[in-house]
Amino acid sequence: MSNKNNFKARWLLFFYSVPSKPVNNRIKIWRRLVKAGAVQLKGAVYILPYSDEHYEFLQWLVSEVTSLKGDASFLIAGKVETMTDREVIDLFDQQREADCRNIQRELEGLERRVNSIKKGAGAQNIKKLSEQFNKQLRAFEEIKKIDFFSSKAGNDLKKRIKSIEGEIKIVSGFAIQEKKVMIIPKRIEDYQGKTWVTRKKPFVDRMASAWLIKRFIDKNAVFRFIDEREMGDMDKNCVTFDVRGGEITHMGNLCTFEVFATSFEIKNKAVKKISELVHELDMKDDRYKSPEAKGIEDILLGIRKTAKNDSEALEKGMYVFEMLYLSKI
Repeated sequence: MSNKNNFKARWLLFFYSVPSKPVNNRIKIWRRLVKAGAVQLKGAVYILPYSDEHYEFLQWLVSEVTSLKGDASFLIAGKVETMTDREVIDLFDQQREADCRNIQRELEGLERRVNSIKKGAGAQNIKKLSEQFNKQLRAFEEIKKIDFFSSKAGNDLKKRIKSIEGEIKIVSGFAIQEKKVMIIPKRIEDYQGKTWVTRKKPFVDRMASAWLIKRFIDKNAVFRFIDEREMGDMDKNCVTFDVRGGEITHMGNLCTFEVFATSFEIKNKAVKKISELVHELDMKDDRYKSPEAKGIEDILLGIRKTAKNDSEALEKGMYVFEMLYLSKI
């Protein structure tokens, strides 16, 4: 396409209509546009950055719409009169942010699985972990193809993927052999009025474990949050949990909550159900199928994002598990 009179091709605008039935035809065209990275500008008008590839794609799409007894056309524009280029680019960046969001969510689960292995949960599922990571990597590669303006969400996701990839390589080298877990029973009376110390930014396993402590072990428990490098500064009244090298933490393929319940011999049907839910969310090994898991995870994610500090996040998380427990007894 030659540029006449110094016309600078900047955008491609595509507009179309297809018969309302069958509905699948309309969805088919919409999916083609979304896969190509087009964003909706106004109504049934979609926009793409100008390129020879996109020009050819829209030519074929016009033919496809026509074959479906619809009507379509497209035009080349140097600018959108009612919007600045920056505003148009923001539309693309917002769509890429939405695309990245699902991958970010999946990566959070992978990060928790990696942390579980680092805490000693065993490397028996490294192969599956790598497969799950590669699936998200492939999804990210597809997003990169249509991240035309190098969005912040895309760049942030790229860094996070790199980080997780490095962590997976590290845990892959652990070569931890799965072995039968021997958990030594503990007496509740030996753990009264303690300061229970765990890692910062509490989430599923730590929230649930803190609830279990308050509910069944130490009603006067005080919680404190540390970086793992501070582990050497503990006094005798402190009990470390869900932290590498902690007194009560992951063992074999058991999450910290399960180790607590077993160590203190808390035999309760409601606790058992919660234990399966926590295991599913924390370990991500498909051992259990807990129908509430997804909903509980969404609630806890909301708490984590909105809490002012770690103490508030833990309190709110504990309240969620208390309500869950009361619903099951």
